[in-house]
Amino acid sequence: MSADGFNSSPPPGARADWTIDQDWAAYTPAEHQVWTTLYERQTKLLPGRACDAFLNGLDSLDLHRGGIPDFSRINEELTRLTGWSVVAVPGLVPDEVFFEHLANRRFPAGQFIRKPDELDYLEEPDVFHDVFGHVPMLTDPTFADYMQAYGEGGLRALGRGQLHNLARLYWYTVEFGLLQTPEGLRIYGAGIVSSRAESIFALDDPSPNRLGFDLERVMRAPYRIDDFQQVYFVIPSLQALLDATLQDFGRLYERLARLPDIPIEAIEPGDEVFTVGTQDYARRGGRSARSG
Repeated sequence: MSADGFNSSPPPGARADWTIDQDWAAYTPAEHQVWTTLYERQTKLLPGRACDAFLNGLDSLDLHRGGIPDFSRINEELTRLTGWSVVAVPGLVPDEVFFEHLANRRFPAGQFIRKPDELDYLEEPDVFHDVFGHVPMLTDPTFADYMQAYGEGGLRALGRGQLHNLARLYWYTVEFGLLQTPEGLRIYGAGIVSSRAESIFALDDPSPNRLGFDLERVMRAPYRIDDFQQVYFVIPSLQALLDATLQDFGRLYERLARLPDIPIEAIEPGDEVFTVGTQDYARRGGRSARSG
């Protein structure tokens, strides 16, 4: 078993690169209906909340046609726009496999979809999170370049033992990032746009801090994997995000190795502050309090 908890070889039925066939014809009408329910709910909510790049990507890919999208159909348009493609995988994959796919402009997506009683919360990413949440942004050339650069950086980081720092960059941008626009803050992170509750919480709730993006600051910030975030980082533009990561992180990693983590709820003297959060949601116990 590898350091990230995976067996060294792919599971039965998967290829050497951990990809599998999507087998679109095997989806049931009930599974297609789950996609349709989630899609319609999110697309009613996201105008005025999601960034233009995401909304334009939804339009370009036409993800509403026929329930769960057929990856082969998506890839025709996605490859034409930015050279990316979506590949089906049997769930989470080892770090090296994940980075290798990103570095070669392939986005690994879960093939299964959640059950009807799991519409609002799911621990492991499913096809709705991966395709609805992530793939529209890959139609944007700048963000597409960022994702490839992240994959290349991940392969370099594997030998340095710095993946925990790099994972924070992915978490606070690709999954839970906010974008500053002339019209106000907008969502672009997949973990937000694919979640009805977090689409509201991330922009409207007084609990979380909302801070300006700084590469080193983000890499020192732990994150919540099981609940709404206590801090969101705001980028000024997708180009600024790409520019910040087109560098050799070697010296940054050396500096980070000597620095402590910054507590997740903290605001540091040098932070650009958009919102000082109350942290009330976290203090009340978060999701455990809501479901108890």
